[in-house]
Order: sequence, then structure tokens, then C-alpha cells
Amino acid sequence: MTLPHTRREFLRSAAATGAAVMGSALFGKTAATSTPDARPNIVFFLGEGARWDESSIAGNPLLKTPHIDRIAREGVLFRNAFCINSLCLPARATILSGLYSHTSGAVDNQHSKVPKNFSIVTDLIRDGGYEIAFIGKSHVEGALMDRYWDYYFGFRGQADYLNPVIVEGINGKFSAPRKYNEYVDDLLTRKAVQWLSRPHERPFCLFLWFYAPHAPFDRPLRMVDEFNGVPIPKPDSFDEYLGGYAGKPRGVIDACNKIGARFLERDAPRSLEELVKDHYCGIESNDEDIGQVLDVLEKKNLLDQTAVVWSSDHGFFLGEHRFYDKRLMYEPSIRIPLMLRYPRRIKAGTVADKMVLNLDLAPTLLELAGVPVPSHFQGKSLMPLAAQQHLAWREDWLYEYYEYPGYENVKPCRGVRTERYKYIHYFTEPQEFELYDLQSDPGEIHSLHGDPKFAALRAKLAARLEELRRETNDHYVYVPTVPLDNGVCT
Repeated sequence: MTLPHTRREFLRSAAATGAAVMGSALFGKTAATSTPDARPNIVFFLGEGARWDESSIAGNPLLKTPHIDRIAREGVLFRNAFCINSLCLPARATILSGLYSHTSGAVDNQHSKVPKNFSIVTDLIRDGGYEIAFIGKSHVEGALMDRYWDYYFGFRGQADYLNPVIVEGINGKFSAPRKYNEYVDDLLTRKAVQWLSRPHERPFCLFLWFYAPHAPFDRPLRMVDEFNGVPIPKPDSFDEYLGGYAGKPRGVIDACNKIGARFLERDAPRSLEELVKDHYCGIESNDEDIGQVLDVLEKKNLLDQTAVVWSSDHGFFLGEHRFYDKRLMYEPSIRIPLMLRYPRRIKAGTVADKMVLNLDLAPTLLELAGVPVPSHFQGKSLMPLAAQQHLAWREDWLYEYYEYPGYENVKPCRGVRTERYKYIHYFTEPQEFELYDLQSDPGEIHSLHGDPKFAALRAKLAARLEELRRETNDHYVYVPTVPLDNGVCT
């Protein structure tokens, strides 16, 4: 794959691709002009920090997630799915743009956005003949109101769980912001059900992107007693903190996203139990909302004509290494749920174990919609894996994170993740490194980077990291973000 080398070239290429797709759709030269029943409707549920293991079907013994489970049980479950930048805005921008953060420029939560002058995946699907609705949290600057939506119901930045302020839009025209006295995700789901219940002359594509359980989290009233009395086990790495994170670099020791960190005030959970139980309530709330949408599709006899996706923007620490939040390149932070139900093309009960990325979601949605995938997209469609085709697939991939000093004081890094090993490079001075064998040390407790026995492996992965940067045209020059007020956390 060849990508433009400069931002100007990239934008020119992207705009040309969007124009080509539009022109092809108008003149009947793509699959996008096939009869409506040949292409599925699309419903894409996105969680906020939902982990890969936060569902019953993924083996979680405490969570009740019948509707999430149904999507996987009646479709394909991707058991090794990852985000390429574990931070809200960059992850969501990757899903929308099909691009690495270093390509789109959406590198952090502070000042980034998906550039306005190239098409995002929903633009391309709409150009291909779909009705498009976006409901929920995008986090992207401007909250996607610079795009045309047949229906829009969303907000800028973060939301108030109990009194959210929302902008509504119909046919590209947006109302003034309005405050609602309703739990935010219940409100978003109610609007989604209303939109789905109306007549649709064209196939539809709905993005329903939830807000729960983003911190500071307020439970819905109906869940105030959920998980009372349920014991929460400590992760194996929880007490690394007490030993001073022996063998860990300063990039880990100095990170502020630790349970009980005082400077973050309400965002910081006071205990492991509070953190896990609140997060689980958010996931069960997501599951209930998904169930409502599946119900309306079933009542309209549209469920089997609809491709249903459940995923998340990034993972989330639930006490591993005493962390909460995300950002670091450890497994709880970078692994995400991903499942897809579409019985016309996917056999129920399919399981895929290849490493897949949030980078692959845009091309997958475009293939489902019968719309050509732009050549500059950096992921690839997951439909061949969903169809259980035997094909060559990625054996490793590039991770990146740039928001530093920033809100949580997590050092910027790049890394390479293979099926067995993980190599992390904290590239600001003083440079630091980590190396893990995920087969023998799945909890990432013992870094092998300083062990002479692993010198050859270390060199190989360091070289591969630079190759991946070249392959993805990574010319990004890191720029420090807004620093912390005090620069220190406890």
C-alpha cells in the first residue's frame, strides 16, 4: 500500500478517492448501486472503554450480557482485536478514517480532529446510497457536525450522565443545544429506536456510540444495587505498586492513572471494588441498550438483513498494575471486543483468532455496504476472516501513543505487538524500553528488555518497529501536549 508522503498529498488523495466513489455511485459502476436487498443495513454499537473480556461469552463470570453474547453467538467473535492508539479521540478517529493517528493527525484528545476535507467512512457509505445516522459520543472536535447526517443526535466532548446537553440534526440542519433530564445512554438509545422505527426507503447505517462507563461514571438508578456483596478479585499485578514497580521504566512508575491518584479528583476511583463494579454496571447498561435495538430490528423483520457490530474505542485497566483508564501499551488497555452478526454472510458461532485492529473497521463496513475501499486506507476488511477463508494475515502491528505530558502523565511510546511478544519504546528522553513474552508472562509483569539472553529478540523487534513505521508512512513529529498543573501524582 502506498500512502501520500505529506499531509497535503494525503488530503488531495483522499478527496479524489471520495469524488471517485461518488461518481461511480452516480453512474452505476460500483456494487453500491445493487438492489437494496442485496446490501445489508448496518448498526454499529461502540462502547466507551469496553474490554475484550467484559462479556459472558468471553468468559467473564460476573457480567450478564445476553445481547452482546447473542451478536457473537450468532455471528463471528474476533478474540484478538486491538486498538492502535488507546485514547478516546484518536481511536474514534481511526475507526472513522481508516487511518493511523500519525497519518490523519488525530493524535491526542487536546487539539486533534479528523480533517474536514476528506471523507470519513460514513460519508462514503452515504455517497453509496445509504441513510446515515450518528447518535452518541464521537469525542472528535466539532462532534462531527461538520458532516452531513440524515439524522444526528450527539454532543461535543463529554456528557453529563443525568442532564446531558445534546444537539439534534435532521437532513444536515442542526438545532441549538438542548438539556435533557434523562440518563444519557437511555436517551441515546430511545432516539436510536425512534429513528429505526420510521420508514426507510434506502438501506440504513446507524452508529450508536455509547457514553457509559466513561469516568466520572454515574450509574443508572435501576443499577444502584448491582454487584452489591459480590467479591472482586485482585489482578495478579495489582501489588506491583507496593514493590515500586521493580524492573519497570519511569514511564510506567510516573504515570498518574493509578487507583487513588488524588490530583484527578472525581475521575480517580477510590478502590478496586468501586472501579470494577461501576465499570461492569456501564457494560450491563450497554447490553440492555443493545437489546432494545435488536428488539426493534426483530419486530420490523430487519435483523437478519442487518449487519450488527459491537466493539469499543479502546480497552481499560481494571486494577492491573494498579492502573485504571488506558493509554499504556499493556493488554488491558489495547485489547477491545469485536463481534459481527450478519447471517447472510457469516456462519453462526464463528471464531477468528487472527490479530485484527480498529483500523480494519472502516474497510469492513465499506465492503458490507458494497462501497469501494479507498486505496489510502491503512486497514483491511475483516470479511474474509469472518467467512473463515484461509489467507495470509498480519503477524504483527504498530502501536502509537502521543498525549504527553497531558492529563495522565503517560509517556508517549511506539511499539510492536506480535502474536507472542511485545516491544515498547518510550521515545522521549530519557528513552526507555519494555519487552514481554506474552506466552509465559501474560500479565506483563517481568520485562525482558535488560536480559542479555534476549538481545537478539530485542534487536529484531526494534528493527521491525522501524519497518512498520516505514510501511505505514509514519513521518509524525511528536509535539508535547498540555502539561499537568502539578506534574506529579501520588
